[in-house]
Amino acid sequence: MTHLQMWAVFLAGVGAGTVNAVVGSGTLITFPVLLAIGYPPVLANVSNTVGLAPGSVSGAYGYRAELAGQGRRLLSLGAVSIVAALVGGVLLLSLPAGAFRGIVPVLIGIALVLVVLQPQLAARLAQPRDPKARGGVALHAGVFGSGVYGGYFGAAQGVLLIAILGIFLRENLQRINAAKNALAAVVNGTAALLFIVFTDVAWMAAGLIAGGSVLGGLFGASVGRRIPALFLRALIVIVGILAMVKIVLG
Repeated sequence: MTHLQMWAVFLAGVGAGTVNAVVGSGTLITFPVLLAIGYPPVLANVSNTVGLAPGSVSGAYGYRAELAGQGRRLLSLGAVSIVAALVGGVLLLSLPAGAFRGIVPVLIGIALVLVVLQPQLAARLAQPRDPKARGGVALHAGVFGSGVYGGYFGAAQGVLLIAILGIFLRENLQRINAAKNALAAVVNGTAALLFIVFTDVAWMAAGLIAGGSVLGGLFGASVGRRIPALFLRALIVIVGILAMVKIVLG
């Protein structure tokens, strides 16, 4: 990896950490960069997950004030997220590499749709909700599904989590976003540990992403909300489309 490539990966990590804390689709920044450098898709995905895990933790830490009073809920949903992340990670390691190459463009496409629709989702979540809405089995099932997705690939996992949590929880959007960051950290951390133990990791790339994503996570949790949302979404859509083209054309 050249010095220029190293800087590109590090800065992509900063961007991804920031976006993950604010919106939740940072993989669509780092993953295409790793592909562009020449990493195979599965190795790029594994290394990206390992690298972004520390940034997920820093993003959740930055929202610690909004997490107050959510401990019992997050313990329950976190346990579900751990199991789901293991399922998604095992699927990634078990399925042929060719299957990942075929599935990921579809997943990126779904992620891009979620990113584009995020403003509408946020507006809907800001509206008064049924005070009887508590979630229960449906909430846990939704979090499990998003966790499997996150363990397997994870692009826009945060957007999906915000939508699911917002449907069932009687909380404001900032506290929902804080819960999203905590659960995403659980999923990313669990999948990262699985990958470290059972498969190869491109450690230089993962380390650069980790360093960048920690800074980005703290930045996103503190001042990232001031970054124009339209700019962030446009950037994510552009790099996501480039990643789809890269994978499809090989």
